[in-house]
This record gives sequence, C-alpha cells and structure tokens, in this order.
Amino acid sequence: MSRDIRESASGGVAMGLMIRELTRVADVPLETWNALVGRRYPFLRHEFLDALESTGCVDAESGWVPRHLSLWQGERLVGVLPHYLKMHSFGEYVFDWSWADAWERAGGRYYPKRLSAIPFTPAIGPRLAVASDISLTQAIQAVAAFFEERGDDLSSWHLLFADEREVTQWQVQWPSLLRREAVRFEWRDAGYGDFEGFLASMVGKRRKEIRRERRKVAEQGLSLHRLSGGDIDAAALAHFYRCYRITYLERGQMPYLSEAFFTRLRATMGEALMLVQVRQGDTPVAAALYLQGGDTLYGRYWGSEVVADCLHFEACYYQGIEYCLEQGLKCFDPGTQGEHKLLRGFSPELSTSLHYLPHSGFREVVARFCVEERQAMGHYRLACRERLPFRPVQ
Repeated sequence: MSRDIRESASGGVAMGLMIRELTRVADVPLETWNALVGRRYPFLRHEFLDALESTGCVDAESGWVPRHLSLWQGERLVGVLPHYLKMHSFGEYVFDWSWADAWERAGGRYYPKRLSAIPFTPAIGPRLAVASDISLTQAIQAVAAFFEERGDDLSSWHLLFADEREVTQWQVQWPSLLRREAVRFEWRDAGYGDFEGFLASMVGKRRKEIRRERRKVAEQGLSLHRLSGGDIDAAALAHFYRCYRITYLERGQMPYLSEAFFTRLRATMGEALMLVQVRQGDTPVAAALYLQGGDTLYGRYWGSEVVADCLHFEACYYQGIEYCLEQGLKCFDPGTQGEHKLLRGFSPELSTSLHYLPHSGFREVVARFCVEERQAMGHYRLACRERLPFRPVQ
C-alpha cells in the first residue's frame, strides 16, 4: 500500500467496508478509479482530478488539501468520494462564510472544514461512486460513520452539487444532514431539431432579439470556430489561456487554474474538450472552453482580448446550444448564476448541497437558516420561470 494512503483513525468500518484517506488521486491507478466513476461526468474522472493536483492548482498552498475517501472491501477498492480539507471557502460556489464567522465568534474553529466537491467546478453530477456489487446505501452508511466518529474534531462536512438521486439517498441514510438549495440555469433539448427550431419555440420578440445579437457579432468582424479533440492545438490552447486570465485579472484576481492544468487536460482527456475560438480576420481574439460528458455539455471557462457587443452571449451560450443540437446532446450547463440566461432559453433549476454540523446547537441555528433560504429560493425560481421566453404549449 502506498505510504500516501492513510487508514482512518478508528478503522472506519461499516457494513464490511473500510475507509482510507488518499492524499492524492494518483495513489489509485487511472483504470481502477475510472472503472468506478465512468466517463459520463468528466469532472470526476481520474484525469481531471489528477490534473488539478499534479499542476498545483489543488494543494496545501491553495487551501485545498486532498483527502479523498476510498472504500475498500478487503484489499479491493469498491468506492471513491472526492474529499478535501479546506482552509477557506473560496472556489466552492456555495457560500458559508457567515456560518464560519458565527462559529468562530462563538469560540469554535471552523477551518479546516471537510468538503466533498469538485474544486472550482459548480457542475451537478455524481460524487460517491461505487462498484456494481456495492449498494450506494452501504457506502453512504460507511461514510456517515466515518464522519460521525470524528465529531469532536470536525466543525463540518459539506457535499456540493451532487445529483438529486444521490442527494436523496444521502438524506434517507443520514437524516441529520442539512439541505441547502440554490437556483441555477440550464438548457434542455425539447425536440427542437436545430437552432432555428429552438428559436421557433420562443415568443417573437425574443426570437428577433437573439437573431439580432448573433448578427451584431458578425457585423463587428468576428467569426466563431468550434474546435474539438485533436483540433485543439497547443497554440489555440495557449491563446485560450491568455483570454481566460483576462477574465480574472479584470476583477483584480489571479485565476484559480493554471495554463499547465489546461495543457494536461488537453493531453489526457482532449476528447472531452470543445473550444470556441473567436477570430477577427485570421487572428484569434477570444475563446470559450467547454467539456462534454455523456449527454451533457458543460460551459466553464471564457475570456476575451476585445470588447465586443453580445460576444459573450454568442461564444458561451448560443454556440453551446447549437453544438448540443448538432451533436444530439440533451443538456447544456453553462455555469452558475446569471439571470440574463433566462431570456436566452435557460430554465431555472435547483441545485442542492448537504451539510453535516456535529455540534447540535450550531446545527439547530443553521437548520433554521436553511429552511428560510429554501423558501426564498423556491419563490425566486417561480419568479424566474415567469420570465422564460417560450411560447405557451398548445
């Protein structure tokens, strides 16, 4: 066994499963890890998590210390859950700064907290992956026992952006988890056929506005080109990264992800990448990088060297929708937040996070907050749905 695999302090045995903490995903062979997680969700793949770790985007210095939970039946790996010790709450997109402040004002120590999520990636998908002969119920019970054994030394554990099927299982097996909800926006194919069919489903005003926005991009002398897999060469990726950095530098921040990270992604899982390159003449001036998995396209990274009307809408939304329709993909997740997505055909949907707070008094206070927040999110989602631009179904 690798020296970087740590046995849980008290054994971590539940339902015949042993939990061990991994200090890097590379301690498990790529084929073994991916046999559990599959290829439908790109962010849980060994290649993606290893790229984060091997290029230093995720490490002690960044405040994301890998402690992945691995489930074993004897000497056979039967489950994995991405897991980190977090020294702050940056890069999560589920905000608990007020919880941390309250706990520390009360004399507690909130950080490091424990977190199961994909770093810097608010994309819904599976989190706990298990072998076909292991039930998710068994695995959740083992993980719950692992964390409950650490209650005295643990401020909190958080599960972010798990898919709803898995969330339901976690709540059934571990009722003390607190549930938070937020609103995100996604596009789903309703049998549109092509982009014109998508526009035909909208009211006339919005249909005209989208066509106008797309024309405006072309009228500024800009053309868009989609590159996939091996067509994304080193020069195209280097230009993309220059643009990506600009997005952060404009806000006075350094980017979370390095050029080495994207270079490694291109080398190890290039077939999952799709790059929209914007050119002015023959010169690239902006870019948006997407990942594809299963029947879903994920829009994640963007930047531009030029200021151009409607370019962000075209490169990050319309190109993604058009690509999905051409490739037969059913869903497009364009990233978090942004009510401007509503008028461009993205529906408001709920994302869920689950939270374990061992201290009963702290948990009671946060539970009341979560109830009020869920009610507010429900009202907000209904208000958003009223703004969708689609014609009534006859």
